[in-house]
Amino acid sequence: MNIRSKLLGCLLACVGAATAQAGSGLGGITVPPGFHIELFTDQVPSARSLALGDDGTVYVGSLDAGKVYAVRDDNLDGKADRVYTLASGLHMPNGVASLDGDLYVAEVSRIGKLKDIGHHLADPPPLTTVYDSYPKDIHHGWKYLRVGPDRKLYAPVGAPCNICNPSQDVYASLTRLDPDGKNLEIYAKGIRNTVGFDWQPETHELWFTDNGRDWLGDDAPPDELNTAPKAGMHFGYPFCHGKDIADPEFGKFKACAHTTPPAWNFPAHVAPLGMRFYTGTQFPAEYRGQLFVAQHGSWNRSTPQGYRVVLVRFQDGRPVEEKPFAEGWLQADGKVTGRPVDILTLPDGALLVSDDQRGALYRISYQPQ
Repeated sequence: MNIRSKLLGCLLACVGAATAQAGSGLGGITVPPGFHIELFTDQVPSARSLALGDDGTVYVGSLDAGKVYAVRDDNLDGKADRVYTLASGLHMPNGVASLDGDLYVAEVSRIGKLKDIGHHLADPPPLTTVYDSYPKDIHHGWKYLRVGPDRKLYAPVGAPCNICNPSQDVYASLTRLDPDGKNLEIYAKGIRNTVGFDWQPETHELWFTDNGRDWLGDDAPPDELNTAPKAGMHFGYPFCHGKDIADPEFGKFKACAHTTPPAWNFPAHVAPLGMRFYTGTQFPAEYRGQLFVAQHGSWNRSTPQGYRVVLVRFQDGRPVEEKPFAEGWLQADGKVTGRPVDILTLPDGALLVSDDQRGALYRISYQPQ
């Protein structure tokens, strides 16, 4: 396989137990006893990142569809009643974030804003530019977007390659800036490609997923869960992967001992993307404050893995266990029926999971038998 084919394959793939109750339309997807998974909507092509408005509206970014959606469950029956297209023709508008009634949208090289969008779902205003000086590289250029406890916007700039040492500091970093687009700064470096992060509810400590490099084998390096409680930390890329795997090409320039190791290693190539600490009260007590992570699934592993939502259990503020929570999108025969991307806690405590392959959102709820 030549380099062009490898890059195209990566781009398409990345831009791309009790049994679920009968009648849910999700045959084969399993969740733990007492939990139920149902289709919320399948009318959001290329559904990616999720954000929640103050009025309960769910906002959905996309990638190859170039659109931003709003989804409403008006009668609160657990199924979407209306889906609005708020913007179209955008450049990979993966990231969405809600703040003070406005919706922020992250494209490859800019962040825009839909002002007071909750009152204008049927007649959305034009997207106004907040910041437009991010690099234009498509490779790992799509951006996740969140509002931090400091009310700043956080957005990553992925490495423009599988493995390289970019000349500009802004690559392979996590940035933050004010909602008006001012005071951009690099919060953390050495991050190959994070497409999901959240703040631990009690400590407000930032945690993020990071996708490891390709072509070091089926089982190396691990994908990562990292924590950045302060600005200025370096997480290894491109010099070090996982805890102590020196890169064959760049490891000689910086030792692993001089970078921050991951707090948790995921299996290689599962592609952990969106993640949320559970802040609801619907789920049993043992799930509260715990971390759910969407694993989008491998694209070039000889035996695929991932394609599921996992629970990362924390104890005393640190991850201690990873176990499947919702799985079955990767079938026994290797067929893939969906690819989880992001996770959102709804006001009633249910979880919403996006799937960019099916263009769908799933709702996971708990009701004891």
